[in-house]
Amino acid sequence: MFKRFTDKKREQARGFVLERLAYFNQFYNFKINRVAIKNTSTRWGSCSSKGNLNFNYKIIYLKPELADYLIVHELCHLGEFNHSSKFHALVAKTIPNYVSINKELRKTPIKFI
Repeated sequence: MFKRFTDKKREQARGFVLERLAYFNQFYNFKINRVAIKNTSTRWGSCSSKGNLNFNYKIIYLKPELADYLIVHELCHLGEFNHSSKFHALVAKTIPNYVSINKELRKTPIKFI
C-alpha cells in the first residue's frame, strides 16, 4: 500500500519537476542528463557532476515559490557547480528574491512533510 502511494507521488513529482525544468531552462539552456525523483531523508535536491538532477518526491508538497527555487537552484548547478557569486547570479536571473526563499526552504524539514 505505501509503495503504491509513493510510486504515485513520485510520478506526480516527476511530471511537475519536468514541467518546471522545461520552463526555467528556457532562460538557461543547460544540458540536463537525467532527472531522478527519490525519497531521500535529508536533501530536497542535488546535482551530480554528470549533469544528473535529483529531487525529493516531497517537492510536490512545497509552496510553489519554494519548489521553483529548488528546481532553479539545482538547474543552475549545471552552469556553476558551486555556490559562488556567479552561481547566485544565475539563480537571481529567474528567482530575484532567492535569499529569502532559501531561508524559508532551509526551515522546512523533509521528514515532517
